[in-house]
Amino acid sequence: MLPIVHQMLQRPAPRDAGVRALILTPTRELAAQIGERIGVYARFSGLRHTVIYGGVGMQNQVQALRAGVDLLVATPGRLVDLMAQGLVRLQRVEFFVLDEADRMLDEGFLPSIRRVVGVLPKQRQTLLFSATMPPEIAPLAAQVLRDPLHIEATRVASAPDAIAQSVYLVAQEHKRELLRHVLGDRAVTRAIVFTRTKHGADRVARQLAQGQIHAEAIHGDKAQSTRLRALSRFRDGEVRVLVATDLAARGIDVSGISHVINYDLPMDPEAYVHRIGRTARAGSQGVALSFCSGDEQTRLKGIERLIQRRVPVVQNHPFAGMVAEAAPARPQQPRQQQSRQPQQPRQQQRAQQARPQQQRSAAAPSRGAQGGRRATVR
Repeated sequence: MLPIVHQMLQRPAPRDAGVRALILTPTRELAAQIGERIGVYARFSGLRHTVIYGGVGMQNQVQALRAGVDLLVATPGRLVDLMAQGLVRLQRVEFFVLDEADRMLDEGFLPSIRRVVGVLPKQRQTLLFSATMPPEIAPLAAQVLRDPLHIEATRVASAPDAIAQSVYLVAQEHKRELLRHVLGDRAVTRAIVFTRTKHGADRVARQLAQGQIHAEAIHGDKAQSTRLRALSRFRDGEVRVLVATDLAARGIDVSGISHVINYDLPMDPEAYVHRIGRTARAGSQGVALSFCSGDEQTRLKGIERLIQRRVPVVQNHPFAGMVAEAAPARPQQPRQQQSRQPQQPRQQQRAQQARPQQQRSAAAPSRGAQGGRRATVR
């Protein structure tokens, strides 16, 4: 925003020129935070700005647009609605910023973005920001960028070294008690707990409240006023635990978050990087803890492949050794060990193959009856 404000001041325009800088972002929280920073950077510049997003009434937003706006921060859906009413003029936009471009694709904003780009002037400066650059972004980049300069600040999906990562292997039914145990540590001064679903976020926040731990839940089904109030209480230290879905993985910029706790491991490994990135901000230290049940171990392996490191396992906790469903995580181990052993003599192999069929068929049901995977006998 600083270079944009600087260039706008160097090239003054009439007060009725319309929007000169447009910033599109996928979530209300990000839009509000960007607007707040513009208010700081452009405070004495005389440039006017406003923020528009859905989930709230239009009246104040319409009044701000009619009064004149130089810098506009918007979510795509509400922007298209106001464009359809003839309340937004984008024909003189000089700077177009597309923030969190990969999330734009995830949230299905592409049709709205295309409508917006269709009315922008051809001569403009366009900036596309994205924490990750999946191949699916290529068509969008080709549509909005012309001969772009590619700048990569850090390796895609890299986890900051300042974050101490660890994982707790725990049965799903013991996660609630483990969370209370972890939050009992006085070192956890401000924490975000991530769940996979909105219902799960509400349930965890409710359970923490029953255990005298003040927590707020935030997700897409919450009213905007409720979300802003929860964020404000979390930022001001009135509550030390915020329970959130991945909506908050990029939509929260709160300083001093000591811990990020993955109550549920994300389906997408890259979401893990965005989640834990809420701590260790601006060079500070942080801690990321993950709870992994047996059926989540495949997700853990995907995360470790992405970040190119093993996440240390916490061995000493009250619920260690209770992951009964963890057996499916190691189907490859016997074959790998067998491949390292010297080949057996042919006579010995024939002897093994000649074992009574009853012994082979008896082995599989015994494993299946205990709830584990069925053995495959070769």
